[in-house]
Amino acid sequence: MLNETSKLKRPSILAPAGNKESFLAAIAAGADEIYCGLRQFSARMKARNFSIEDLAPLTRLAHEHVKPDGIIVQDLSFIQLARQAGFSGEVHLSTLSNVSFPEALELARNNLGVHRIVLPRELNIDEIKAMALACPRDLGLEVFVHGALCYGVSGRCYWSSYFGGKSGLRGRCVQPCRRVYTQKEQRKRFFSCQDLSLDVLAKVLLSIPEIRTWKIEGRKKGPHYVFYTVKAYRILRDQGTDPKMKKAALELLAYALGRTGTHYNFLPQRPQNPVNLESQTGSGLFMGRVKSSKQTPFLNPREELLPGDLIRLGYEDESWHTTTRVGKYIPKGGRLYLKVRSKQRLEKGIPVFLIDRQEKDLKEILADLESERIKAPVLKSTVSKFVARQPRRSGKKKETSSDLHVYRHLGKTRHRGLSGLWLSNPAIKNLPKGLGSQLWWWLPPVVWPDDAQNQKEQVDAVLKKGARNFVLNAPWQTGFFTQLKNLNLWAGPFCNIANALALKTLESLGFSGAIVSPELGRNDYLLLPKHSPLPLGMVISGNWPLCVSRVLSDQLDIETSFASPKGEKAWARKFGSDYWVYPNWTLDLKANQGALEQAGYSLFVHLVEPIPKDVDLKKRPGLWNWNLELL
Repeated sequence: MLNETSKLKRPSILAPAGNKESFLAAIAAGADEIYCGLRQFSARMKARNFSIEDLAPLTRLAHEHVKPDGIIVQDLSFIQLARQAGFSGEVHLSTLSNVSFPEALELARNNLGVHRIVLPRELNIDEIKAMALACPRDLGLEVFVHGALCYGVSGRCYWSSYFGGKSGLRGRCVQPCRRVYTQKEQRKRFFSCQDLSLDVLAKVLLSIPEIRTWKIEGRKKGPHYVFYTVKAYRILRDQGTDPKMKKAALELLAYALGRTGTHYNFLPQRPQNPVNLESQTGSGLFMGRVKSSKQTPFLNPREELLPGDLIRLGYEDESWHTTTRVGKYIPKGGRLYLKVRSKQRLEKGIPVFLIDRQEKDLKEILADLESERIKAPVLKSTVSKFVARQPRRSGKKKETSSDLHVYRHLGKTRHRGLSGLWLSNPAIKNLPKGLGSQLWWWLPPVVWPDDAQNQKEQVDAVLKKGARNFVLNAPWQTGFFTQLKNLNLWAGPFCNIANALALKTLESLGFSGAIVSPELGRNDYLLLPKHSPLPLGMVISGNWPLCVSRVLSDQLDIETSFASPKGEKAWARKFGSDYWVYPNWTLDLKANQGALEQAGYSLFVHLVEPIPKDVDLKKRPGLWNWNLELL
């Protein structure tokens, strides 16, 4: 449902809420819309989140101030589940869905009935405009204007899952990109990004009517952050031409307690690498470093500290980091003695960050809203009787299983079975005559607006060479084909397909089969074929990337190993305009191929990646999440 702001062609300010206090702060700051998650269904599972009982009175309160009523989804199954359950609100595709090129928009609107697309944070203003030009009239675009940046492209990062069984796609990322890594005796946070902050540049978005929403990231942040950022962007949207008001907005953002800000790629002529090794990348406002006097640690804060302020000593990725509340007012440059419960002695030089603040005025505003909330009738949730209608398993005769080896280029070494090739200009140019129809052509996991035309030309070129077998690594890549008849289109593993209803949606989009998500566990793999309407495949061995990113630190060498604090080694390589980060061990589930074939899988994929000379592959089981219950 569009609110009054949208009707006036001004974009809505969409605020994050990971808990009740932040929800109330969003209302208090004048947010037009609020997004939040239930405890078991959220892209930020480490936030406190909400139960149904929590959310019901807040929703009633919100309807008096803002008008939400939509669901944000990344998994295609939720579109069908929402319809089966009778949901009549809007459906928004999450940035995790990776709708990253113009041709995808019409398909998402017309074939799936989506109302809004959350664009990737990596897009620059020219690319955003290209998306807007291709946007159907009744589809809205949502653009991130502020908040944390992931190193990997959203929906294309498996780092946390691969290293620790906690899936970023399921909201449980442990942020391995924030850690210190070592390469050639350099110990740096090579992948830790600054926060996105478009601040005064956001006004450029006002000239694009298809942009319905300015989105603020931060469901793990407190009410102070939510209140200040919403206030700031309301000013920049409504009064940003007034120099005094612009200055006021920037001051609010400076004290919003995020990381150091970057415009990232927003201005293509002046891009900013968000990985700045010379800048602090801990969340919160940097307040100084621990000092000591006669073994008593203390801090001389760069800014005043108020009673109740929450400070963090150390970085989030350091296991010993701790937080403590400030008990009394400390002036700028004063002395705060640090008495914390920690097994590790506080050493001189440890950074200290202000991560939350409870100003008296804000507390009073939230208290007033809380009194309104508790007046609402208490809603007790009941056990739902809703049962999803699962699709029927394909009635086709069981297919003979095949192995598919996928290459970057066709060399002399070939394996038995089917062969696949990543679609690229060099691959097409050097293709032996008559081979085009035999190969399975793999499209990349990310296509940016500037690459879309070239991608379509590549598809057309191999179609002319007789190509009929394609693996698409985003459902929207069907937009590169004029017609789908007589083609064998499979959804690739980067589509992150993990359930039968998502497979049913793919069937409706014209897919012939699907290679399921590579991060599942044994039970999920073996159960999935039971209701699948499509033939299934899976990646069973080879080099699977930790993530795909659009940026790389200028101090990190590609094709060269680097090591994590726990000794896990990895390496980076560039393909096109993106950087792929690989672990130095391979995925290997070949011992389970028989059980998987018995369960119903028919296509077994082996990803063959040339290994850099300076990288030694380590012998590890390579089971990923096979023996884990994926979190």
